[in-house]
Amino acid sequence: MTNATSTTGDTAGGTARRAPETVQRLIDAAADAFADKGFHATTTRDIAARAGLSPAGVYVHFASKEDLLFQLSHQGHTAALELVQAARERAASPRDQVSAIVSDFARWHAEHFRTARIVQYEFPHLSPEHRDQVRAQRKQIDAVVRQVLTAGVRSGDFEVPDVPGTTLALLSMCIDVARWYEPGTRRTPEAIGTAYGQLAQRLVRP
Repeated sequence: MTNATSTTGDTAGGTARRAPETVQRLIDAAADAFADKGFHATTTRDIAARAGLSPAGVYVHFASKEDLLFQLSHQGHTAALELVQAARERAASPRDQVSAIVSDFARWHAEHFRTARIVQYEFPHLSPEHRDQVRAQRKQIDAVVRQVLTAGVRSGDFEVPDVPGTTLALLSMCIDVARWYEPGTRRTPEAIGTAYGQLAQRLVRP
């Protein structure tokens, strides 16, 4: 995995301390550019301008435009994995866990819809190695939900004949929120999360 906070060739302590902030500014700028123009139409010059840097400044921290897309995807999937893990941990029963996971995951896709759209729609533009790394993160998210559903079936809380298929359905409906959500719509991210959490419980009840 690329070390996005590298300060190779930089021996000045002040610059080294600023590097993580600069890296994040570039990632945020790339997210805005990809969301506005798409991956192919975006240039490193576009990204640098949005970040307030020279085009050469991009390459101090990132190997390529694709590397920026990967770091954005990696960050998004890391945040999503931490979110579903935290949702599982704060609920005691499988029934409450599946509701909390789906509620939080759906709300996250509304709150971060621009990033989520990039991660989903621009995924084919990642290199094979980077796609494999992102797929591994997706499998981790998938595993959390599968474990909760399996535990619920064993405890008798759920009636789920097809755990993998139900896992896919639950996650897919949350991810799809990023496709249609727009700020200012009648349904807030919180309301979406609540509704989807309730729907998840109905889908797995015996």
